Amino acid sequence: MSEMIEIEVVYGLPNKQILLSLPVPAGSTLEQCIKLSGITTHFPQIIISEAKVGVFSRPEKLSTVAKAGDRIEIYRPLIADPKEMRKLRAAKMANK
Repeated sequence: MSEMIEIEVVYGLPNKQILLSLPVPAGSTLEQCIKLSGITTHFPQIIISEAKVGVFSRPEKLSTVAKAGDRIEIYRPLIADPKEMRKLRAAKMANK
């Protein structure tokens, strides 16, 4: 039997968040952990192969191997480019 490690998978929307704790086989990638968590049953809009992910707020690749205690975060796509939004706010303030 292979060694198991405990990890967490998290995802959230403004009105709903979920944190799933689960054991996974040691050596599992972040992508495998996300699939094993079953989080897409709660959030079917997640396309795992296209998801931006991180561990404790640090961006990581889906192919990264998870470590015991990792909190794997699935990030939502940005609605607007933050740099572009700052430019628009600055231009609006300059026109006042």
